[in-house]
Amino acid sequence: MGIDRASAAAELTARARELWEYLAGAAGFTPGLRVAASPQSYLCPPGWVGIVVLGDEVIATAPDPETARFVGQGLSDLPAASFADTAALSSRLPLAETMGPAALAYLDQTEFRPQLGGSSVTPVSLDHPDFRRFVLAADSYELAESGIQEISTPAFAVLERGQVVAAAGYRDWPRGTAHVSVLTDAAARGRGLARAAASSAVAHAIEQGRLPQWRARPVASRHVARALGFRELGFQVSLRLATAVTSREG
Repeated sequence: MGIDRASAAAELTARARELWEYLAGAAGFTPGLRVAASPQSYLCPPGWVGIVVLGDEVIATAPDPETARFVGQGLSDLPAASFADTAALSSRLPLAETMGPAALAYLDQTEFRPQLGGSSVTPVSLDHPDFRRFVLAADSYELAESGIQEISTPAFAVLERGQVVAAAGYRDWPRGTAHVSVLTDAAARGRGLARAAASSAVAHAIEQGRLPQWRARPVASRHVARALGFRELGFQVSLRLATAVTSREG
């Protein structure tokens, strides 16, 4: 029997929403924007506004009730897809900084497409000298964007001439989620090494019964996820307002 793609997407979306509702702390997904006051929300950095859209529903948190009301009023008539448009958000709110939007993709194990591409992938510890040299040589922005230093698994590494040229792993998130990270040396890109490393990390997550999650902004990273069988179900964006709501309203 073939895979029921609609059912697989619906199940993935339901599991992803369960995760983000847990991270929000005091909010649930709704068809329209309802911003909840949740100072302990993990949708965004502390003090920020966090918005996650999955499918046709949205969840949003703010650090306090005043900010929640202000943001809700400012964005109430925008369709969910517009929350990925930073220009549209800036036209409605006084923003000092934004993070994202980052695409959120998830993988049903029945749709996993391994992509080793002939590369040999070796698990190495995070304190292994070869992996540490790989991290130290990486661009600081790309290193932070990848999240490779935050993984809780060994690094699944592609080595060439004794040097790590690509690595992937995942961090254990709540609700049985595996948050996948991958990074490739700039000089070794375009050869499928990210796919090979990430494929091994994802296979490990599936073996552990976890739901693989891929969060990314760069187009190249999103292409790697799609090659492995991930489905993009939505996006995440975080907003820091230029001034506190109370100071504007006082």
